[in-house]
Amino acid sequence: MELPIHVDLKDKVAVVTGAGGVLCSIMAQALAACGAKVAVLDLKEEAAQACADAIVKEGGQALAIAANVLDKASLEAAHEKVLAAFGPTDILLNGAGGNNPKGTTAREFATQEDVLNPQEGQFNFFNLDPNGISFVFNLNFIGTLLPTQVFCADMVKKGHGTILNVSSMNAFRPLTKIPAYSGAKAAVSNFTQWLATHLAKVGIRVNAIAPGFFVTNQNRALLTNPDGSLTPRGQTILTHTPMGRFGTPEDLLGAVLWLLDDKAAGFVNGTVIPIDGGFAAFSGV
Repeated sequence: MELPIHVDLKDKVAVVTGAGGVLCSIMAQALAACGAKVAVLDLKEEAAQACADAIVKEGGQALAIAANVLDKASLEAAHEKVLAAFGPTDILLNGAGGNNPKGTTAREFATQEDVLNPQEGQFNFFNLDPNGISFVFNLNFIGTLLPTQVFCADMVKKGHGTILNVSSMNAFRPLTKIPAYSGAKAAVSNFTQWLATHLAKVGIRVNAIAPGFFVTNQNRALLTNPDGSLTPRGQTILTHTPMGRFGTPEDLLGAVLWLLDDKAAGFVNGTVIPIDGGFAAFSGV
C-alpha cells in the first residue's frame, strides 16, 4: 500500500482490535507495511482473517485472532497466541467500538409527543433501553480498557510502548440522536488523558485519534441512499464539514503512524487528534 509517511516499526509487535473493520483494517495494513508484526483481533474470525491475508499478500507478517474486547478471558487467550507467535506487545491500537440502535433516538429534538403519546417501537430519550446504552458504552470504553489491561502489561515489563485509542469527533461535539455513542467516546478521550498520565513514569505513551465522518459498513445506510446519493443526515454532515467530503481510511494513516513512532512523536502524550475535515472547528455559521 502507498503510505503518506513511512516510519520504522521493524520487528515491533502491534496488536490491533476491531481490525476486521473498514478503518482499522487499513491501519493494521499500514503498521505491517512499516515492518510491524501485526496481531489482527476482531470479534468475527473471518473478518480478522481477511485483514491478515491482505497483509501477508503484501509481504507483511500478521496473525488473525478471534477475540471479544468485552471478555477478559478471551483477550488473555489472544495474548497467549500473540506471545507464542510474535513475542511481547510493543504497540496497542484500540480500534474496537461502535453504536447500537437501542442507544439511539429516532428524532433529533424532543417533542411533547415523546411523553404524551410515545410511538411503539420508536425510541425517544425517555424510553431509551438502558441495556442498549450500557452495550454502547461498554463496547467503546470497557472495550478499550480491557485490552489495555491485558496487552499493556508487556510494555510495563519492557519499560516502553505505545497505545493509540480511537475516540471520535463526537467526543468534542456530541451529535443529535446518539447520546450513548457520544458519551462513550468522550469517556475514551478522558481515559486517554488519564492513562497517559498514569503510565508516563513507566515509559508508555498514550494518545488517541478522533475521526470525523468516514463511510463504513456500520453507518453507510445512515449517510447514503442505495443509489449513492446523500441522505438528509449525510447532507447536513457535509454542510457542516468545511472540506465538504467524507474521510477515507487513508486519511487516518499520517496521524496514526506519526503518533506511533517514538522518534517523530516521542514527546507527544495524552493528546486526542481530530481527523474530521474541520467539522469540530466549524460553528455552523
